[in-house]
Amino acid sequence: MSMRNWFAGVGLVALAVGAAGCGGTSATDEVSPSPTATRTPIAEATTAVPMPTASAPTSPVPTATPAELSGTRQITITRVDGFEAGLSLTDDGRLAEVEDDSGRQLFVPTPLSGQNFLIRSYRGAGGGPGTGEPVCWQVRNPGGGRPLVVEGAACREDEPRQQFTISAADADEGFLISNNSAYLRTSRDSGLILEALGDAPPASSFRFNDNGPAPDRN
Repeated sequence: MSMRNWFAGVGLVALAVGAAGCGGTSATDEVSPSPTATRTPIAEATTAVPMPTASAPTSPVPTATPAELSGTRQITITRVDGFEAGLSLTDDGRLAEVEDDSGRQLFVPTPLSGQNFLIRSYRGAGGGPGTGEPVCWQVRNPGGGRPLVVEGAACREDEPRQQFTISAADADEGFLISNNSAYLRTSRDSGLILEALGDAPPASSFRFNDNGPAPDRN
């Protein structure tokens, strides 16, 4: 082989190798895209944020027992539409409305169970401190078709006739007092009586007026 032909062959080989190297690099650049930076999520994106939820309806808060029904306070009782008169367990032993200081006019409703109370009566002229042993309200049936009345008797918590139900009257108009579904009310002919009303609304409601701490029963 002549020297001219040998140099020509070497040149062709060098050109071929160079072309192959350049072509490989170009193909690689086109097929494999440049790597992109990986983002690290910010804390706010990865932290679970509680979504606001609708507030559940609150249950009615039970009404607190009035102090007058706690058994620790003594009260006077007046009919809501009774003007000057107040309730008294009179000296003849019957519950009545009076306009003076006679009888036992200080009362202590003592809780039994639920809305049932023993109503203790004390003496105390002019609304003064109650003294002496209490006498309790008790239902009496005088018979002869006459209405039920309330009279005084020795206190007995297990006596059904002494277990009076006291409940709030409508429109904040005092309290209703009943025994075995017979409600205390005033009657023009018979004074204070107990009467079963059926479907009729109670005719009389009563205000309880706080007169200080109840007498100590110990």
